[in-house]
Amino acid sequence: MAKKKACKKCKLFVDGDTCPVCKSNIMTTSWQGRLYITDAERSMIAQKIGIKVKGEYAIKVR
Repeated sequence: MAKKKACKKCKLFVDGDTCPVCKSNIMTTSWQGRLYITDAERSMIAQKIGIKVKGEYAIKVR
């Protein structure tokens, strides 16, 4: 199974070649850990790391 691609700029997992959040096209398959944000406005973790949009994020990207 192929590893998901994560945006190197905002760490969001993406299916295409362009990130819908930050519009970056720099992706990587080298990442560790997953973080699911369901409510970015109420999540203390999302606020602490600067996530403003719900979705699935990588914790660490290389």
